Amino acid sequence: MSIRLGDTAPNFRVQTTEGEIDFYEWMGEDWAVLFSHPKDYTPVCTTELGAAARLKPEFAKRGVKVIGLSVDPLEDHQGWSRDIEETQGVGLNFPLIADSDRTVADLYDMVHPNADDTLTVRSVFVIDSQKKVRLTLTYPASTGRNFDEILRTVDSLKLTSEHQVATPVNWKHGDDVIIVPAVSNDQAKQKYPEGWREEKPYLRYVPDPSK
Repeated sequence: MSIRLGDTAPNFRVQTTEGEIDFYEWMGEDWAVLFSHPKDYTPVCTTELGAAARLKPEFAKRGVKVIGLSVDPLEDHQGWSRDIEETQGVGLNFPLIADSDRTVADLYDMVHPNADDTLTVRSVFVIDSQKKVRLTLTYPASTGRNFDEILRTVDSLKLTSEHQVATPVNWKHGDDVIIVPAVSNDQAKQKYPEGWREEKPYLRYVPDPSK
């Protein structure tokens, strides 16, 4: 099953390092970042889980919950968690799904047979409070993800959901944003009475309206 932007994220009930959860119930009214790992006790995954744990407060400030996944069993997760704390200097502070039967991996198309027919790729899904998939990223097993970038995309998704703007290349929270073409100049005058910077009729910049 291929998951595309705008699709409803499949629900599931699984065992995690924080007990059994129903994904929808666990999310509640928050957004979620679901990300997979090829295998326990692997070097790249260990560093990623440490990075995600350090950034958990930043995700929480944005109303976003973080949850990881590996196809190894729960007892392996528990031992691996100790290694993560020892090597990364931070304990695992969010659930890690034990997906040994590949229920979630298959639901979210995390196993790409031409890369590996048993291990999951490094998938990322950003899911909004309405359970809609808003962002997908796929990395090979050999390449670690940039969690600062995932946090940046969450900022963009949240901002553009609330305002009729888009974020330009390399945008960071607080930078100027672009008025979307669907907003006419007359409409823009009402929304932005202080005006905007126009480089082309279709390229109009205004300060970040969330500031």
